[in-house]
Amino acid sequence: MSISSLTSATSTLGQTSDSTDSTSVLPQQTLDQSDFLNLLVTQLANQDPMNPMSDTDFVAQMANFTSLQQTKETYAAIQSLQANDLIGRMVVVQTDDGSYDSGTVSGVAMDSSGTPNIVVNGQPYALSAVQSVTAAPTNTGTQGVQQ
Repeated sequence: MSISSLTSATSTLGQTSDSTDSTSVLPQQTLDQSDFLNLLVTQLANQDPMNPMSDTDFVAQMANFTSLQQTKETYAAIQSLQANDLIGRMVVVQTDDGSYDSGTVSGVAMDSSGTPNIVVNGQPYALSAVQSVTAAPTNTGTQGVQQ
């Protein structure tokens, strides 16, 4: 498969168009798993029958795909652990309008893509919005102690 046909195959991945929409659609900035599989299928479909892809090349690409999948799963697990570790801690987060909010992290909520968001004062915030983290205030009094 030539580089030019491979480049043209990748340039169309992740792009969608709607003839009724007057705004242009920006191409995806990163390749995901489905793009990788589409590229692999395109490469296999357009290979030269007199010089097919070697088995080792195919296995290497499948290993890369597996590595990509495992890396994404590991990253998601780390994000979830980081979010859960913040429960009960005081944080300062930057809001969408650039102001700051502070409070105790009361929980973790997953967004539609499965990314964990911390919940502060009833509002979900991305982990990237966290500006500072401090230990939650401890209650050193004798409240609640029964004798």
